[in-house]
Amino acid sequence: MPATATPLYSHNKYWAECFGTAPQLPMSRAEMDALGWDSCDIIIVTGDAYVDHPSFGMAIIGRLLEANGFRVGIIAQPDWRSKEAFEQLGKPNLYFGVAAGNMDSMINRYTADKKVRNDDAYTPGGVGGKRPDRCSLVYSQRCKEAYKDVPVVLGGIEASLRRIAHFDYWQGNVRRSILLDASADILVYGNAERAIVELSHRIARGERVEEIIDVRGTAFIREDKPEGWWEIDSTRIDRPGRVDQIVSPYVNTQDSKACATQQEEGPKSDGNVLRFVPDARRNRERTVIRLPSFEKVRNDAVLYAHANRVLHLETNPGNARALVQAHGDRDLWLNPPALPLSTAEMDYVFGMPFTRVPHTSYGDARIPAYEMIRFSVNIMRGCFGGCTFCSITEHEGRIIQNRSEESILEEVEKIRDTVPGFTGVISDLGGPTANMYRLACKSRKIEAACRLPSCVFPDVCKNLNTDHSSLTKLYRKARALPGVKKVLIASGLRYDLAVKDPEYVKELVSHHVGGYLKIAPEHTEKGPLDKMMKPGIGAYDEFKAMFEKFSKEAGKEQYLIPYFIAAHPGTTDEDMINLALWLKKNNFRADQVQAFYPSPMATATAMYHSGKNPLRKVTYKSGGVDIVKSPEKRRLHKALLRYHDPKNWPMIRDALREMKLAHLIGPGKDKLVPLVQPRGKKPRDSARRKNTASAHEKRIQKGKILSQHTGLPPRNES
Repeated sequence: MPATATPLYSHNKYWAECFGTAPQLPMSRAEMDALGWDSCDIIIVTGDAYVDHPSFGMAIIGRLLEANGFRVGIIAQPDWRSKEAFEQLGKPNLYFGVAAGNMDSMINRYTADKKVRNDDAYTPGGVGGKRPDRCSLVYSQRCKEAYKDVPVVLGGIEASLRRIAHFDYWQGNVRRSILLDASADILVYGNAERAIVELSHRIARGERVEEIIDVRGTAFIREDKPEGWWEIDSTRIDRPGRVDQIVSPYVNTQDSKACATQQEEGPKSDGNVLRFVPDARRNRERTVIRLPSFEKVRNDAVLYAHANRVLHLETNPGNARALVQAHGDRDLWLNPPALPLSTAEMDYVFGMPFTRVPHTSYGDARIPAYEMIRFSVNIMRGCFGGCTFCSITEHEGRIIQNRSEESILEEVEKIRDTVPGFTGVISDLGGPTANMYRLACKSRKIEAACRLPSCVFPDVCKNLNTDHSSLTKLYRKARALPGVKKVLIASGLRYDLAVKDPEYVKELVSHHVGGYLKIAPEHTEKGPLDKMMKPGIGAYDEFKAMFEKFSKEAGKEQYLIPYFIAAHPGTTDEDMINLALWLKKNNFRADQVQAFYPSPMATATAMYHSGKNPLRKVTYKSGGVDIVKSPEKRRLHKALLRYHDPKNWPMIRDALREMKLAHLIGPGKDKLVPLVQPRGKKPRDSARRKNTASAHEKRIQKGKILSQHTGLPPRNES
């Protein structure tokens, strides 16, 4: 596979480009007729409502394929109980593209406590239950029922995070790759623009999808090993594999007689000359690593942790090797990740003719996820933080992909001029992280060779450029645009990076904080922080000092909203008590708390399942990780984050006494909970606040618009 790729905008367009640009991608035969289409070339099936906005996956992929000349239809949130809904646009000429939506359908449907959610932010009216569990599987199977000879291309975050044998939190065991169960023909993972455009053109040229095995960022099934590949066996741990014979560098190892020294005749006057030929086994582009089989990792949690470690070591597009994992008598192949998009390609993608509004068929129905982002702008992709509980790096990669300043400002102006309801406030200029725009390794060569999972843990890498000046300049230009009153930053801030550039912090705090700024220390204690790959709480203290200093200088009263995670692997009861004491000391009262959610394929999920730490070499004898699995322990850890809620005091008291920490019970600021339970007094803070419109209206009427997460200043007690 080449180290370079054809730019997204350089492909020869498909013949159907003559139909031009659709006002909105059609969702009915009537819309197709109005466009003059007799059929769709590609039909995208999605678990989300169709919103023609660059924050929605079906819009990004649909408009990109349209720009490449294809006629693209959308089937959004179909009735999955029969195949009829999948036939509504007719038979696609090339393939079905299936995705669960912007979220994994199981995370979308269930809480961390495995309780069914009542709502769905990606559905008109916020109504829950409009998509099935594991909807990528269901949709793919229904597409095959509708038209069994039409290829199915599986994509989206649900497929990305399930592309290999993975631990399934809801089922409590390891499931095989989603590709095996979905009846799909090929899987594209990550930000799939590059893979899907190449795949589409090749299918359009008549290539059979099962023969397309060389596209980066794809997974496929084979019953035999492709020729010309060197396989590294990584199926076992704790015992060395076969030591390969040292091969002479003068041997041509690329033919079938690689063990014999090959001579080549040179000029007669010089006699025979030995020719240097590189060892094929040293060619990473033709090397595949064999992981333990699905059957092995399903039955051996330590092997699962080992496989997870290998997977995460092979995620840098600059040096990643292909992976293969047996599922019975078939092999699942994972090609290396796609190469990151250039700035020109990012501008091309975000410059598509999005209407930036939901499809007209939804009428006036509110789509909560759209309401949240309709005045926001995505300025970059990717994250090099490597947090073990997070799926961003697994999906978007750790190399930052940036848009140009011009492209971003043009989108701000488009919001100002075209989006209904704009009042002059841009709700966010950000991305997966607010302040990684244009941050990158100082050396492309070092970046391509690096195999570290994080650029900022345990410390910020000395090779990482931490200059935020490009972002500071962007903020200034954005808020100077006519008609723009304020530009807020709502994306999570990486504060250990921010403190490296005080000028950026000053700019942010002085102009772009709407009273509250959310950041994510996640914990205060070293044990869980190390397992999360997060910086120590000292970095938070340093940023807090800057934040308060610059807020005071700007004459503003502003607060930090820190996020914390309960029950994360590596967390002990003592860790949670220390965190609760820190919260009380700093006068933080959490409205809601977040418990660790084991998402498929995450490193922290491997810890949760195996009790081992894949951040280091995994062996059967290697040290274990503290795991919180029992419902009782999870409830205790969440209760400690809400130490102030009287409903939690009995549970906390019992735990403190059991841990011989009864001295933390009683009156006084140095105590965690009171000794006596209040009588006849309704607690001010309920254990679970309803995030409803009526509740929000009440808070506004009281003059207190409160966040639904953590870090609010203490309420005035009367």
